[in-house]
Amino acid sequence: MIKKVVGASLIGTTVEWYDFFLYGSAAALVFNKLFFPTADPLTGTLLAFTTYAIGFLARPLGGLVFGHYGDRLGRKKLLVLSLLLMGGATMLMGVLPTYAAVGVAAPLLLTFLRLVQGFALGGEWGGAVLIVSEHGDPARRGFWASWPQAGVPCGNLLATAVLAVLAAVQSDEDFLAWGWRIPFLLSGLLVVIGLWIRLTVSESPVFLAAQKKAAEEMAAQGRSQEQEKPPVLVLLKHNWREVLIAMGARFAENVSYYVITAFILVYLTTGLGLSKSVGLNAVLIASAVHLVTIPVWGHLSDRFGRRSIYLVGAVGMGGWIFAFFALLDTRDPVLITLGTTVGLVLHGAMYGPQAAFFSELFGTRVRYSGASIGYQLASIAAGALAPLIATALLKAYGTSFPISAYVVITCVITVVAVLLSRETRGADLEDRDRVGV
Repeated sequence: MIKKVVGASLIGTTVEWYDFFLYGSAAALVFNKLFFPTADPLTGTLLAFTTYAIGFLARPLGGLVFGHYGDRLGRKKLLVLSLLLMGGATMLMGVLPTYAAVGVAAPLLLTFLRLVQGFALGGEWGGAVLIVSEHGDPARRGFWASWPQAGVPCGNLLATAVLAVLAAVQSDEDFLAWGWRIPFLLSGLLVVIGLWIRLTVSESPVFLAAQKKAAEEMAAQGRSQEQEKPPVLVLLKHNWREVLIAMGARFAENVSYYVITAFILVYLTTGLGLSKSVGLNAVLIASAVHLVTIPVWGHLSDRFGRRSIYLVGAVGMGGWIFAFFALLDTRDPVLITLGTTVGLVLHGAMYGPQAAFFSELFGTRVRYSGASIGYQLASIAAGALAPLIATALLKAYGTSFPISAYVVITCVITVVAVLLSRETRGADLEDRDRVGV
């Protein structure tokens, strides 16, 4: 059963992140030209990344809504809904008219669909990792729960691979004219596959047990379940510290990831004048290695603890980011790929244990809300702004040093948050929240 649940979560998250990352790559390569035409390439890129960031603004709302109903109704139903919303928005992007055809309506429609993507993704992550965490063996929870996390590099790998193939077989003119639409339309097929698999898995047994216990306790008090306080209110009253820890732990992981995988395309093409295929190929190879190492880090967190492995990633990233940009500046594709790969391996040390770590911070009746809100709120201040801040720093200073310093600051925030947390490895996921408080 656990392997089936892991497979369903992995495929679903792969589809969701394929859709989300496809937008990030397109923002750096296509949308700046087709939806935000301007004489200054960096200004057009900044505008495109602004709509990219807007998708992150909707993620906490998605986390709040999906978290509420996921804690009340179950994990499975919400996972199916998130996949439908994400896939539908991405397919519609593939048929959008450009600025040249409809003027300002084009970027407005693009922005709306990006908001729908963000809302859907806000509910996806919590449900995917929780349904695995709540099915799995406590002794191997870090390993099993890391597999939905591997859906991130899988999705990025798939999105980057499709773009890389199109870049190789099409001229720049054809790619800008119509080729960029193909990856967005392919999302429809991926959604059908993901839905078919997700509908076959069972609901979380830990959630079902907690739901039954809550109903019995409410009945003993002579109250209906409709009178139970919303999970978010219980969460903010009793678990606000855990929410802040989750947010702090996300900073270095989130910022470093988008600098390495999204901003790299801007830095190489606009900053260094290299072909877009150099960056796409580097991210493609690095994502393949990232995919393999995330479960390894998850397994190591089962042996050595969530905190220790997480700190390896945060501290390592703070040192490596300077080497990363130094290797990019060589303009050597091999060294660029090396820098990107090592960066994502260190990122995996944070991302691998993260699912189990966040799941173990909260009780069952508020776990979907707690994990989702902590994860998604941080994404606004971290991942949403990372490409924007990095691009603005490059435009202002013309050098990578301020960007590296920015990443180091986020690593310090993450180190402090992790040190303030308790070790959660092997924690009992049975619900310990009082019902109705």
